[in-house]
Amino acid sequence: MRPPTKRSWAEPFKIKMVEPLRMTTRAEREAALTEAGYNTFLLRSDDVYIDLLTDSGTSAMSDNQWAGMMLGDEAYAGSRNFYNLEAAMQQHYGYKYLVPTHQGRGAEHLLSTILIKPGDTVPGNMYFTTTRAHQERAGGAFVDIIIDEAHDPASLHPFKGNVDLGKLEAIIAKVGPKKIPYVSIAATVNMAGGQPISMANLRQVRELTKRHGIRLFLDATRAVENAWFVKQREPGYADKTLKQILLETCGYSDGCTMSGKKDLLVNIGGFLALNDWDVFEEARNLVVLFEGLHTYGGLAGRDLEAMARGIVEAVQEDHMRARIGQVEYVGEHLKALGIPIVQPVGGHAVFLDAKAFFPQLDQLQFPAQTLAAELYLDSGIRSMERGIVSAGRDSKGEHHRPKLELVRLTFPRRVYTQAHCDVTVESVNAVWENRQNVRGLKMVYEPKHLRFFQARFERL
Repeated sequence: MRPPTKRSWAEPFKIKMVEPLRMTTRAEREAALTEAGYNTFLLRSDDVYIDLLTDSGTSAMSDNQWAGMMLGDEAYAGSRNFYNLEAAMQQHYGYKYLVPTHQGRGAEHLLSTILIKPGDTVPGNMYFTTTRAHQERAGGAFVDIIIDEAHDPASLHPFKGNVDLGKLEAIIAKVGPKKIPYVSIAATVNMAGGQPISMANLRQVRELTKRHGIRLFLDATRAVENAWFVKQREPGYADKTLKQILLETCGYSDGCTMSGKKDLLVNIGGFLALNDWDVFEEARNLVVLFEGLHTYGGLAGRDLEAMARGIVEAVQEDHMRARIGQVEYVGEHLKALGIPIVQPVGGHAVFLDAKAFFPQLDQLQFPAQTLAAELYLDSGIRSMERGIVSAGRDSKGEHHRPKLELVRLTFPRRVYTQAHCDVTVESVNAVWENRQNVRGLKMVYEPKHLRFFQARFERL
């Protein structure tokens, strides 16, 4: 009798609507990439075959969410959809107060404006682009307190998003608690490869900050994905539901910023959630200036309703098993081919190690930007640079030089099939096999803020 083999799995949904994709020739892709200045953000979506640029706002909504959009209460003030969203947030995230925003960076803007003063220091478990930009714009300075393993693509540490408590204590001793408006914790850590933070570590961070009277704010954009990893990897959580783990995660913080465009499965929307009435009072007043009235925050009622329903769907375990499983499928196949990726495979994306792809390229020849361009040229797959271009410059105008030069293959939720995954693996392998013949890029245009969105390059 043959031993049992692992059974195949399938997505926990069926397709009832399709969007045709355009296939392009290599000559067409070369022309499109040249026009875009070798920046995948500047490509037209019509010229993209499989779009793995981001999972932000690109997921497929459910029939339940679309049905909810038909129930949009488009009143300027006091929309019933706001109260539905508020109740869903309180039930699943556990915070007291809600301020809706058009997306996550709207919440980051409010939080930074309210709490950060010039000269402040904001420690965090690795920077994220928009988060750090808002912190710096408010006069703060970001300091990385993530564990060293996070900067090593080959490290198999199960929680590479963890905070190094020694680094955090050293920062507090150096600048003093009064110069730290809050500690910024991401769950999961995007720039480290979608790596989670453990519940034990988060609890320790909370205890440390509480002793010094320092607030702790969570970037909860992918906190449900973080909850999945806690359930899979951390002792004592295997039998807990994702909802229970999410509530405990948020319970160690004073509030969160949220981009609903990721975990919550919507095309637009976010919020700032808070426990402190005084901060909430200022936030709901300030939101009127930048986003809209405090009961719509720049969103239509239908978008608020879709996000409220997305909160409930996000913690369904069949959904998250398929979501993480698709990413793991691609990661495992790339590893089997010997292709260097960040390990363990993260929640929302597979991160290719561009330094290992192109050791012949100096960091200022932009290896990750080059790899994203090569992947598009090969197959029409769009990915994102996460290296020196994304890191930007410091206050003195010098390049931030991150240890990681990564290309992110980001999978939208409920959008692509296993066949698309196989095409992606084959394309990455084709670029890998041609890696010795690749030349780097030079930057020919650099915008002042968040340059990775609009910078332009030419071939060396």
